[in-house]
Amino acid sequence: MNQEHYQLSRQIGEILQRHGWQVSSAESCTGGWVARCITDIAGSSAWFETGFVTYSNAAKHRLLGAPLSLFEGGNAPGAVSAQTVTAMAEGALLRANADLAVATSGIAGPDGGSVEKPVGTVWFAWAWRGQGQAVSSQTQMQLFQGDRESVRSQSVTTALQGLLKVLQEHDKTSRK
Repeated sequence: MNQEHYQLSRQIGEILQRHGWQVSSAESCTGGWVARCITDIAGSSAWFETGFVTYSNAAKHRLLGAPLSLFEGGNAPGAVSAQTVTAMAEGALLRANADLAVATSGIAGPDGGSVEKPVGTVWFAWAWRGQGQAVSSQTQMQLFQGDRESVRSQSVTTALQGLLKVLQEHDKTSRK
């Protein structure tokens, strides 16, 4: 694990542990790399619930409850979309009974890109439980440059940075 991934994971763990919160991941293009970074931190079993590696659309549907309508038909947004990562993050949150979840889905290359979704396109979603257990989420798309390894590494960094940002925002509001 590179130093940036380690530092982000450590900071995430400190906030989660302070509040007794649990995190889960739902990963496609990162193939479990986010979960690996988090679980590389000693003591992470206190705050990491579970990780889902759902590379196929069938797995996204079966394990996370992503609707088949996201993948089937001419107007379906597809696996690499805001709608799909939102469904993945919310599915991981609910199925793991976690407090926070992150999802990644993208085209790491070298093949698989299109004009609309070139290689390096990655969608992220973060979902969390709010007041009264209501689920909230936010998404982000990035277009990364580089080879497959670089796209995946940049995706892990963005996923962890997003987790930390959501946690820091909730950490501030819980202290008020």
